[in-house]
Amino acid sequence: MYSRTFLQAAETVLLHEGGFVNDATDPGGATRYGISLRYLISLGEIDLDHDGFNDFDFDRDGDVDADDIRQMPRETAIRIYHDNWWVKFGYENLPGGIAPKVFDLAVNMGARQAHKLLQRACRACGENILDDGIIGPLTRRVLFGLDQWGAMTAFRSETAGFYRGLIIAKPKFEKYRSGWLHRAYA
Repeated sequence: MYSRTFLQAAETVLLHEGGFVNDATDPGGATRYGISLRYLISLGEIDLDHDGFNDFDFDRDGDVDADDIRQMPRETAIRIYHDNWWVKFGYENLPGGIAPKVFDLAVNMGARQAHKLLQRACRACGENILDDGIIGPLTRRVLFGLDQWGAMTAFRSETAGFYRGLIIAKPKFEKYRSGWLHRAYA
């Protein structure tokens, strides 16, 4: 059901995101495997198995809250990442080294921001491309035409710069510096 590239990318995301956290500084609220309470709530009421419960109400108490995030199975996070990120944004159709990286960063900072950084990396490699946050046919064509090592180096640099700028703008995020920069250069 899942491609090898996706499974490897998902393992990287799960490694970077870790288990359950409920950090007051994180605007997403309670989070497990990188899936936040805010994100699950944004998906709305989903009852694919028709049992009368929201599929994200893991404790079956009638609401989706931090307790449900705490109980979310790893397989559910992987399915959400596949369906709502990997497939939705067409990461499978990107160069092999770039796809897992942009996916990992999209989970951390949001897809639009990660896509903009990828497009800025293309510009840093000499391509005339807008950073509109949409990975469409032009972005894909440009990416496949680039030296992949150079594109990845530029992408890492753009990402690190974004994180540093975010910390300057919001000093409360200083505590994330080491983890974010590790993620940028990984």
